[in-house]
Amino acid sequence: MEQDVHSSAEQIVIARLRAGHEATFEAVFRQYYAGLCAYAHQYLKEKELAEEIVQQLFCKLWEKRQSLEIKSSLKSYLFNAVRNNCLSHLRHEKVKAEYRQYSLYRQAEVQLGFEDEVQQAELQQLIHAAIAALPEQCRRIFEMSRFEGMKYREIALTLGLSPKTIEAQMGKALKRIRQAVAAYRK
Repeated sequence: MEQDVHSSAEQIVIARLRAGHEATFEAVFRQYYAGLCAYAHQYLKEKELAEEIVQQLFCKLWEKRQSLEIKSSLKSYLFNAVRNNCLSHLRHEKVKAEYRQYSLYRQAEVQLGFEDEVQQAELQQLIHAAIAALPEQCRRIFEMSRFEGMKYREIALTLGLSPKTIEAQMGKALKRIRQAVAAYRK
């Protein structure tokens, strides 16, 4: 019986959120913000980043309030969303770190120089061929990121895709380019 009362009270809160009731939103924010930040900090190990992830969640919650669908409790929904956003952020950081490592590797090769310009031209040709051989969408995303300097979120908006799709496609592109370079080195 107590759960039914809790469910109906929570349904009222969710309905008020959907309706844009600012006081309800503020109350939910005050109730869960600190706990969500602590939870995000467990994943991210950075206080400011944890707070940013939670703030982004609440911004998105407010922006998408009219289409809000919560199948579990509000608390569960918020904590699951924070966990998912933290994991997504960590995956994105991993891809960025892999690219930085690849870039450093490339820079070190350039600094050390090649035995002759033919080898350098062959490697450049191999990299361009590896990029050209990527599936069209994957190649376009890679080019937008690396050659046009666009961020994943900008690419996602431009192409009408999710940031997770952009992140996955970038990981795929970098892996294939690394494989092509590794095959050349053997």
